Amino acid sequence: MATTLEIIRGLAQAAANAYDGAHLDNEIGLKREEGNPLIDSRVIDGFAVKCAGDKLVINYQSEMQVKELHPRNRFENEIEEKFKDIAKFLKKEYKKITKESITLKPQEGVDILVQATSKYRTWVQASKQYSIGGLEKDGTEAIRTDSQNHRDDPYYSQFKDFWKTASAKKSSNDKAKKNPDTPEA
Repeated sequence: MATTLEIIRGLAQAAANAYDGAHLDNEIGLKREEGNPLIDSRVIDGFAVKCAGDKLVINYQSEMQVKELHPRNRFENEIEEKFKDIAKFLKKEYKKITKESITLKPQEGVDILVQATSKYRTWVQASKQYSIGGLEKDGTEAIRTDSQNHRDDPYYSQFKDFWKTASAKKSSNDKAKKNPDTPEA
């Protein structure tokens, strides 16, 4: 069984293999793959991934014509299909890289933002969350508690001493309550 870090690294490498021109045999299902890149106008679209705890967030962005947005149901279904294709690609690439399989379970619906760039063109940004299967439950908790437990950091006392010697004067109109974690100036 892979550790949390190995799974995240595998997913990051799988996403890196999706960059335009990274591998010629990749079929992700993006619009930029359609047509001939030498004679057809290039469509700007792509995706990025990030991990947040035990979730994988896929962000998709694309440029579209206004007439492609109507009817609404078809547009939303098309974006959902893009996410399915991207998740399928990530699973396939992850298996190629790590020789292990991974499950990505979709969470709630897609969050879509459409902005007009002109009368004819729009910019679409969408994101969807997936639950990553196989993550160690205590692995993400360990990362979270390590980042929150800053007082065990050997540099914390030096940082605290620095703030004690800093010569910042309190403003005469400062009515904020004192934070107990902030050292006195």
